Amino acid sequence: MDDPNLRPAADDLVLQALRLNDTSMQIVPGDPTRAWMDATKLRFANRCLPLLIANQYGWDLLNDGRFTALWNGGELPGDTVIEIGDPAPTESPIAHFGAGIVTWKIPFLFQTPPGWDLLARGPANAPKDGIAALEGIVETDWTYTPFTMNWKLTRPGHAVVFEPGDVICRIVPHRRAELQHFRASLRDIDEVPATAENFRSWSASREAFVADPANLTDWQKHYFRGETHAGVQAPEHHTRLHLQPFTAPERERSE
Repeated sequence: MDDPNLRPAADDLVLQALRLNDTSMQIVPGDPTRAWMDATKLRFANRCLPLLIANQYGWDLLNDGRFTALWNGGELPGDTVIEIGDPAPTESPIAHFGAGIVTWKIPFLFQTPPGWDLLARGPANAPKDGIAALEGIVETDWTYTPFTMNWKLTRPGHAVVFEPGDVICRIVPHRRAELQHFRASLRDIDEVPATAENFRSWSASREAFVADPANLTDWQKHYFRGETHAGVQAPEHHTRLHLQPFTAPERERSE
C-alpha cells in the first residue's frame, strides 16, 4: 500500500460513501462558520485564517434528530441515559460501552483509494459543554466493516443535547504512514540566518503595530493575504477550501 506506484493520480482520488440503510443523515463539506466566532467582539475570531481553514478541513456527518444524554459518572452502560426527542434521529445513539460513552453506528461504509486512511473525529473548533468527541484512524481502503463514532461525556449530572444539524462526526482522508516519512529536526533559529533575519524583522514590525493606539481595532492581514510582512507572496495560499459534495454517479441521477 505504501508503494508510490500505487498512489492514484489526483483525478482518481475518490472518497466513496456507501449507504447501508435508508438513513436521512447527511454528509456535507465542513462549514467555515462558528456561532461563537461570530459572537466575539467585532467578529474578531473570524480574522484567524488557520481557524477558518480548520473549520472546513473535512466532511461532516450531521445529526438528523434531537436527543439528550445524561451520565451519572458511573462505569456501567446503564449509568448513561439517552432520551430521544422530537424529531427522533434515524440513527439513534446508544451507550453500550459504559463509562459515559455515547456511540453512533455510522450508516455508511466509506472506501478510500489504496494507501489512504480515514480520520474520524469531532467538528473542529466547536466545543460542546459536557462532552468531547473521540478520534480514530480507520484503514478504509481494504476493510468492509463500518466504524462507529464515539463521544465521551465529561460532566456527571449535566444534560447534553444534540439538535438536528449538529455535527456528530468529521471525516478527513490521510495517506497511511505519511507522518512516519518526516525527519523531525530541532535547531536554534540562528543556525538558519535568513529565517532568523525574517523572523526578527517581522517581530519588530508586529511590536510596532501593536504599540500604536490607532491599530487597536485593526489587524495586519499579512497571513490572511498569503504574504510576508515584506510583501513577498506565498506560492500557494488558500483563504477557503472548496470540498466537493457527495453526489450520486451520473447513471443513478439520470434514472
